[in-house]
Amino acid sequence: MSELFRRKNIFCSNQSLSRVSSYLLNSKRINKMKKNIITVLLLGALAPGLTGCASGLNSVQSSEYKTWESKGLLVKDKDPSTGAVLGILPGGGSFYAGEVGYGILNLLMWPWSILWDPVSGSNGAKSDNYFATKAVIEKKQTTEIRQLDDQLALKKISNEDYVKMKHDIEAKYSGVN
Repeated sequence: MSELFRRKNIFCSNQSLSRVSSYLLNSKRINKMKKNIITVLLLGALAPGLTGCASGLNSVQSSEYKTWESKGLLVKDKDPSTGAVLGILPGGGSFYAGEVGYGILNLLMWPWSILWDPVSGSNGAKSDNYFATKAVIEKKQTTEIRQLDDQLALKKISNEDYVKMKHDIEAKYSGVN
């Protein structure tokens, strides 16, 4: 009887051991899956910040951009809509905006980067347009003021006219309505 009892216990303990080991293996798989899911979620949460999704124009720059656009002064080197559409492709929006490093990172983060790269592409295009416009405007404004200075030096205009004309030039290129 004791032999039968011992065999039954061994059999039961072998079954239990099998169940426990199966449970542990499954729980290890589940833990690994949980770790993978957490890693993906963390990367998904951090990636927009790491890849420049938040980059773009600040409120002052955005206001100047809109004003220059309404005055017809905006230099359109890149189309923000094209940047957004290309952002659907792996790293396309960032590459279009000239952000090669972010483009590579977004390429590696694809398909998750499709959540932020269209915005990055559009913001990058707007940023490029803003700085191109700013450079052109500064150059034109400087040239016109120099010409005005020359007219004043040659006494072709009065001081009052100079002040008024200079104010007009500054208002013409101002980013404020």
